[in-house]
Amino acid sequence: MYNRIRTFLLIACLSIAYQSASQDVPTSKDTELPEDASKIKQLISKLEDAQSDEIIVVAHRGDWRNAPENSLPAIQNCIDLSVDMVEIDVRMTSDSVLVLMHDETIDRTTTGIGKVREVSWDYLQDLQLRDGIGHATPHKIPTLEEALRLAKGEILVNLDKSYPIFDLCYDVIKKTGTSHQVIIKGAKRLSEVQNEFGEYLSEVYFMPLVRLANPEARSIVEEYLETDIPVAFEFTVPQDTLSMISEFDDIRLRGSSVWVNSLWPQHNGGHDDEKAVTNPEVYDWFIQNHINIIQTDRPALLLSYLRAKDLHN
Repeated sequence: MYNRIRTFLLIACLSIAYQSASQDVPTSKDTELPEDASKIKQLISKLEDAQSDEIIVVAHRGDWRNAPENSLPAIQNCIDLSVDMVEIDVRMTSDSVLVLMHDETIDRTTTGIGKVREVSWDYLQDLQLRDGIGHATPHKIPTLEEALRLAKGEILVNLDKSYPIFDLCYDVIKKTGTSHQVIIKGAKRLSEVQNEFGEYLSEVYFMPLVRLANPEARSIVEEYLETDIPVAFEFTVPQDTLSMISEFDDIRLRGSSVWVNSLWPQHNGGHDDEKAVTNPEVYDWFIQNHINIIQTDRPALLLSYLRAKDLHN
């Protein structure tokens, strides 16, 4: 009798523990979270909370000022800096290998020449990546799989240039168990996304890219907010006088975060990273306009500024 009671109690305790652990994970895209997932859980929670006081920092092509863009060291630097998200670009070789590369050609960023889609993976493996000023480095072109394995459990990932080949990207995402931390974007209306991308909408985060100078920008945003609220909108803001900037706060209240790039002046009405080098208060424009995701070419500078204002941990 004693053994039967002890067995029953043990089963009950295990059941309660299992239910508690299940309830501890707050997001629908975390079915493949690694065992030690506290770091990525916090990042996912911040991403899904459009009204969080903390600002999410995205490193454009990785920390490319200190390592070649779209390289594994550039991603690792972002992890070490505690950047929230890394943006990387995906292209496909002639033999259908998915690699990190921004340009259509490999001429600018490697020691080789040619279009990515016209060269083989074997050819790319013999090349070296160039740094930001064009010097060859010891680093190699990584595959998407290598990049996602490095990022797994450590940092959110925005896959740019991947929309047209996302079926192949998704195979790699599933293989690496990183669907919960991947964000895809596209300059698409909701109806297009549902037709072209619908099967993946419950698997990864999709973010519409909206150009505020587009006369239809407001209707594009409203269609999403009324039908299928995205985790965020990425806005291109060519002038800081555009009236829709004043609606960023309302968009966040309705459940979507607001992403604006600090990369170049045409993305942010002139409030860009290079101006911030000599005057970091340039970043105040983003704070004042309720922008809570900033993609930057200077992640260390932006993180330092935000932390001084208690806007990043």
